[in-house]
Amino acid sequence: MTVDPSILSALSLQVEQQQAFLAELVRTPSDNPPGDCARHAEVTKDLIEREGFDVTAHPVPADLCRAHGMVSATNLVLRRHYGDGPTIALNAHGDVVPPGEGWTADPYGAEVRDGVMYGRGVAVSKSDIATYLFALKALDPIDDRLTGTVELHVTYDEETGGAIGPKWLLDEAITAPDLAICAGFAYAVVTAHNGCLHLEVELRGRSAHAADPSSGADALEAASAVLSILYAHRRTLAGKVSAIAGIGAPNLVVGLINGGINTNVVPDKVVLRLDRRIIPEEDVGDVEAGLCRIIAEAAASVPGVAVDVRRVMLARPLTPLPGSERLIDLLQRHAQDVLGVPVATSGVPLYTDARHYAERGIPTVLYGAGPRSFLEANAHRADEKLLLDDLTAATRVMAATLADLLQPG
Repeated sequence: MTVDPSILSALSLQVEQQQAFLAELVRTPSDNPPGDCARHAEVTKDLIEREGFDVTAHPVPADLCRAHGMVSATNLVLRRHYGDGPTIALNAHGDVVPPGEGWTADPYGAEVRDGVMYGRGVAVSKSDIATYLFALKALDPIDDRLTGTVELHVTYDEETGGAIGPKWLLDEAITAPDLAICAGFAYAVVTAHNGCLHLEVELRGRSAHAADPSSGADALEAASAVLSILYAHRRTLAGKVSAIAGIGAPNLVVGLINGGINTNVVPDKVVLRLDRRIIPEEDVGDVEAGLCRIIAEAAASVPGVAVDVRRVMLARPLTPLPGSERLIDLLQRHAQDVLGVPVATSGVPLYTDARHYAERGIPTVLYGAGPRSFLEANAHRADEKLLLDDLTAATRVMAATLADLLQPG
């Protein structure tokens, strides 16, 4: 596809500048948890303004941050208006998971080796803050020929669910886009992803001395029964493979367990937390009701133990909406031209902030800087990395796609 030469010229002049911008984002910690991300938003706002853009800061109230397990969050909105036409939202998140162990590079160093930048968040998704910003900047030479609006949303709670990031911006009517493109992590144009249900299971029994355990009600024994039924249920999920490529089958993991008083005391309370991934073909309500039912049945096998199941978080699956076809077509065609390989549409087995836009009926896809596959980026693992040529390529794809979307008529 033909791309305006002035866009290509602008892109070629900003490669080093874009890489330096990304490096500053990586060098500023924004781990979530603990989720004290206001400082990163300040740094990002300053960096964006140095590139010549106006950006507004929208601090999330402290009590709302605390309710969602965070210390601070400030959402940023950059709005570039070219005239009457569609509003296109570009969303990338600045919060990241903690680095963990096993790194060969400084997680906050933005070290470059053999054309690859290393650092926590360099792939997911600080790279796409840079992708989207510099794609937008490359449109400056043709801005008098464009119509519509582009917004860049930099948010800070993707790692804890997105409720005070994109969802909050939409709830507060700070934004009301017609289309959305959210941070990606591979060559594919992602059109669907799994949902996720987090449940907390609290089992309450009655403590007793270990010398006379029959006088108590053992919450851990009940927890063992619950775990057994959950793991048996998990084995049945492998046969429910989604028809959407890349999604796979549902999964279930019990990730946290806490309980007991002392070695010589019958446990009076045990708390479990589980993660159930939901494929697009499943009904969310049926999944939750089914889990609650088998948990209650298992807990009832131990007399004297009560059980409560509480929903901690629900992320609904992302599926393509009518109107997303043009986004998909343009991104695929420009990506194939730039990358020189076929670029497919795909689903992914994780969940993202993209769902918040789609739940408002906004056609939404995921696309951005990334390697051929998600795993190659070491996302959420030690030595997270980004091939800088992929950053350059994704920025070119995004600039060309935006230029086409903003054409009059």
